[in-house]
Amino acid sequence: MPAAARILLLLGAVAAMLAVILGAFGAHGLRARLPADALSVYHTGVQYHFWHALGVLAIGLTLLHLPASSAIRAAGWLMLAGIVIFSGSLYLLATTGTRWLGAITPLGGLAFIAAWAAYAWGLWRAGA
Repeated sequence: MPAAARILLLLGAVAAMLAVILGAFGAHGLRARLPADALSVYHTGVQYHFWHALGVLAIGLTLLHLPASSAIRAAGWLMLAGIVIFSGSLYLLATTGTRWLGAITPLGGLAFIAAWAAYAWGLWRAGA
């Protein structure tokens, strides 16, 4: 198995596991402790985290077939960065109330957009 595929599949699985854990923590551990608006922010972080963890897994699987694609490899790393920056900033914003973290969140969104664009570009170049 190509190294990049193996790493992204592993990290995608870990990211998905963490999304389930953090989602359950939000639903059961934070529901009584956070106001509804903060819980909604936290939930948005979990949603994007989970969807993009699945995206990392899809990219890892794609790399099994297109191991030389630098665009697809970059997409995987950008998607992981988006999870950390976008979802991570929302988790911290919701649980700490530190408002300046909201200024970081769009950078994670840009990483997600760049990841999907790089993935599409890599697939296009491969003739998919």
